[in-house]
Amino acid sequence: MNYWPKIPLGVRLFLLYFVLVILTTYVVSSTIMREIKPTVRQTTEETLVDMANLLAVLVAEDVKNKTLSHSRSAQLLKHYGQRRPQAKIWGYDKKHVNHRIYITDHKGIVILDSENTDLGKDFSKWNDVYLTLKGQYGARSTALDINDPLSTIMHVAAPIYNGNKIIGVVTVAKPNRSLQPYIEIAKKRVIQWLVVMSVLVLFVGALIAWRINSALNKLGNFADKIGLGEKVAKPKFRVFYEFNQLSNALEKMRKQLDGKNYVEQYVKTLTHELKSPLAAIKGASEILQTQLTENQKVRFAMNVEHSSERMQNLIERLLSLSKVEQQQQLSDINIILIEQLLSDIVDAISLRSDQKCIQVIKPKCNDMSIKADVFLLHQALLNILENALDFTPINGSISISLQNTQGQVAFVIINQGKPIPEYALNRVCERFYSLPRPNNGKKSTGLGLNFVEQVAKLHQGLLIVENTEEGVKVSLSISTQLK
Repeated sequence: MNYWPKIPLGVRLFLLYFVLVILTTYVVSSTIMREIKPTVRQTTEETLVDMANLLAVLVAEDVKNKTLSHSRSAQLLKHYGQRRPQAKIWGYDKKHVNHRIYITDHKGIVILDSENTDLGKDFSKWNDVYLTLKGQYGARSTALDINDPLSTIMHVAAPIYNGNKIIGVVTVAKPNRSLQPYIEIAKKRVIQWLVVMSVLVLFVGALIAWRINSALNKLGNFADKIGLGEKVAKPKFRVFYEFNQLSNALEKMRKQLDGKNYVEQYVKTLTHELKSPLAAIKGASEILQTQLTENQKVRFAMNVEHSSERMQNLIERLLSLSKVEQQQQLSDINIILIEQLLSDIVDAISLRSDQKCIQVIKPKCNDMSIKADVFLLHQALLNILENALDFTPINGSISISLQNTQGQVAFVIINQGKPIPEYALNRVCERFYSLPRPNNGKKSTGLGLNFVEQVAKLHQGLLIVENTEEGVKVSLSISTQLK
């Protein structure tokens, strides 16, 4: 016994997609977060290198002549340390100069300091000065507080040359704490964009999963309705062409099965229904071969003619019904003026209605129109009215009215006469089921209302037959949303 919950395929795909997106976002975000700080510091170090080399060139002459302390360069460095820039970088206000600049001679003794705190001190053991004096790249990062990782200061040095001889060192220092606001801003922006992109990607994934699940549901419903023998249009898929191929395969299979079942069913029903008229014709023809009076010959000849008409009528009705039943959707939809449609139908039955003195009352529709298959709707309404004529007594009436409800237009036909017996009320739309006509006791083919019901289904509507106080009420509704 399977206790696993039945989770739709679309949901399962989305859950897998969700896990992959979250894992990818985590890996990417953690990698970027780790790389932001060293990248910013490397970029800053590269800038400090350029700055140190520029200053080394500018002060080289003063260091060579040992006039640096009284030179213009010394005054400029002092003014540089006092500047208050009003810069706004990435939304962060920069109000102080963060660089410290000091210069040492060829022995590593500080001869100029922008902060005036370490003049005369020996810096020859610091890596920035020590390595540069040896002709190497000099740089160091020193922490002011070993418990505070942000207290480190980056030092980058450049040699001062007199010809090919190193006569001093320029060091440019910058506290890493001054870089931290930009690192935090960069991290914040990266996180924001990752969140936005993750949500967007998840939304797209959810949309795709929903479309896949919706497509599968359409195919499932299509297959279920095919199994139940219902009329249903083949679902179409624009993006997922693989589902369209499956839909085509199901449609092809349905047509093959319908064709086989349809032929088997109609051969059986046609054989059964033709037995009686054929037997009557055979019997009449045998009797006509004997010696009969003139009146007897006429009577049996009329029996042959009546049976032949019955067979012809049955075959024509079966052909009309089979054509409608084979249709899965309407192929010829046009705009119909209801006033003209009802006038044509009433005119078609006027001879019979006049013979029985039956009044047919139709509504005034003005310019009201609907979309439908003109031929099928005309035949369906004609069948209903012919049935109504059969069961309406002489001097009776038939009324036609229209009702608009929830996207449906209903043709309501009420005829005076006896109500339909309860045992037959739910069977009047069955194929070959018919009630005896009150005037002669004869039955029809039993295909008329079944034809009307099929037409109603093709128009996404419904056929309802019920008893009322006046007589019998038949409602044929069709959708107003047909395309």
